[in-house]
Amino acid sequence: MSEFIALFFVAAFLSVVVGTVAGFGTSTIFLPIALLFVDFRTALVLVAISHISGNAGAITFFRHGLDRKLILLFGLPSIILTILGAYLVIYVPQDILQICLGVFLLIFSIYSLLNPDFKVAAAKINTIIGGILSGFLQGLLGVGGPLRGAFLISYNLDKFKYIATLAATAVIIDATRIPIYFANGLLEPQFFYYVPFLVVVGIAGSYTGKKIVNKIPQNIFKKVVLVGIALASMLLIYGGLITVIG
Repeated sequence: MSEFIALFFVAAFLSVVVGTVAGFGTSTIFLPIALLFVDFRTALVLVAISHISGNAGAITFFRHGLDRKLILLFGLPSIILTILGAYLVIYVPQDILQICLGVFLLIFSIYSLLNPDFKVAAAKINTIIGGILSGFLQGLLGVGGPLRGAFLISYNLDKFKYIATLAATAVIIDATRIPIYFANGLLEPQFFYYVPFLVVVGIAGSYTGKKIVNKIPQNIFKKVVLVGIALASMLLIYGGLITVIG
């Protein structure tokens, strides 16, 4: 049993490292792994804890890149829709939604890689729509990060502003949904002791991710993120298909 718990925390650490580098992905990578150890509702809460810890660390380590206006436009709509999504977890089947999100992100990432000049206009309405969609999916599926990343990387932000803005938005969303998960009893008491360990793992993972980001040239960074989105989308599709078939 102890070996399984150790593997769980190692997976959490590696997921946060990847999530910090790409600006997203902690939940997308860690959630399917966590489901090998615990049920979906428990995994949703534990992954959310590692997610908020890693992003809190990223805010600290990339704080010079924070864009307050972008955070407000993206984050405030996310809060409202995250609440709705979190309350709908127990009512809505996640598998079909997960597959649809995965297909959309896969098409987006391939198109963006083939068309390097493609970008979404950084208009207020686009930012608000991105916040609404990512917030709802984060609350419902626990994996809104790839969609947030897809919106913001298409704005051609520099890597530090991109990561800091995503991290701040993610913390806002997580701080909204996690209390709802606990209020609905999604995490049973025997798993409470995981929480402090996941906080430490999240901060350590984000620090490691920062060291890696510092070594990646800006012109390569966007391609790295788009490849990450493509991989995340395939994980989402695979996870959804496994649930449907199984």
